Amino acid sequence: MFEQVKHNLETIDGVTIYPILSLLIFFVFFVGLGLWVFSYKKEKINELSQIPLRDN
Repeated sequence: MFEQVKHNLETIDGVTIYPILSLLIFFVFFVGLGLWVFSYKKEKINELSQIPLRDN
């Protein structure tokens, strides 16, 4: 089955860009997510962590 898929992909022009593009999107997303997490204010994290403990 893999041979059929491989053969079909080999006949498409420019198919080599898709793995590179998907890796780039993956890398940019997780670097952006890491930057967002490390730049989040500690006071806001503490405030959000207390929400489940509040008795409203």
